[in-house]
Amino acid sequence: MSIEFIGYIGGHQSSEIQPRSGPVLQPEYVEQVARAHEEAGFDRALVAFHSTSPDSTLIAAHAASVTKKLQFLIAHRPGFAAPTLAARQFATLDVFNGGRTAVHIITGGDDRELRADGSHIGKDERYARTDEYLDVLRQEWASEQPFDYHGSYYQVEGAHSAVRSPQQPHIPLYFGGSSAAAIAVAGKHADVYALWGETLEQVRDVVTQVRAEAARHGRSIRFSLSLRPILADTEEQAWARAERILQQATALAEQSGFVRREPPNEGSRRLLAAAAQGSRLDKRLWTGIAGLLGAQGNSTALVGTPEQVAEALLDYYDLGITTFLIRGFDPLDDAIDYGKRLIPLTRQLVAERERQAAEKVA
Repeated sequence: MSIEFIGYIGGHQSSEIQPRSGPVLQPEYVEQVARAHEEAGFDRALVAFHSTSPDSTLIAAHAASVTKKLQFLIAHRPGFAAPTLAARQFATLDVFNGGRTAVHIITGGDDRELRADGSHIGKDERYARTDEYLDVLRQEWASEQPFDYHGSYYQVEGAHSAVRSPQQPHIPLYFGGSSAAAIAVAGKHADVYALWGETLEQVRDVVTQVRAEAARHGRSIRFSLSLRPILADTEEQAWARAERILQQATALAEQSGFVRREPPNEGSRRLLAAAAQGSRLDKRLWTGIAGLLGAQGNSTALVGTPEQVAEALLDYYDLGITTFLIRGFDPLDDAIDYGKRLIPLTRQLVAERERQAAEKVA
């Protein structure tokens, strides 16, 4: 199986240990970090979405204008634009950037955040709406003839897109969400199901569930895992760096008046369940930041030398993970470092693993 690395493009430089300096959207930084990811050998870069953030599609369009090969994973929340319109927007972008677009569907688990954009329905209803949204989106991408759709949330008549993505059969759909309702929709629609950085046991369990759900629809599905690698020349230095990151994050959280609250989504609850088992799990999974900040998003790390972290990634690869979404606590510098020391090594180890498997079959 081929392996994919996805990085992260923010509108500005910040992290749990770096407060933002300057405006929330800095075009020069977007250009710099996009070029850095391309030079580092990332396959794609994620552009995130939040109810307060700049538009992810437009950031990806700008990043594409200063790169040639880097592909993009655009986080998109269904329910706030008509699916027919969104389908044409993504297809238009995909023509302009030469087939470098993928869409990451994030339905959203935080009721309070969703109300900021005018959504007041509950979680299960949101996933029912997402199901219909993706029905229409995919038909708009694929249908050669005008089509009608009559659902509970969307009704269209004579829908048709004159613009076509260069990617066939359609633009790839990634999907996040850990609840039972989310997994049901993922099994029906997703090309890639995205997990946060959980323990090997947790990942094995979710992969099994999602595969079974996809099989109900006669589909196969790929899997992505999000992690925050912390690298150093020795294992001791890597763990010392992790401890410094925790101290810096703690100080910044106290300075900003961060208040930890009940996690709003199932993914965060799963990460906190892992953190409750300890700060160091499996070979080198570190839950320090997840435990500190309530597992708000991608917040678990693999800690060690590049060789040790690459070997840990292979443990997940053996469970069916073929995409790794990685970003550092020093976003730009870490992306550059991953390109030098982690990505090529991991690709080499995967190639060796695949070659050995092929030789056994032969």
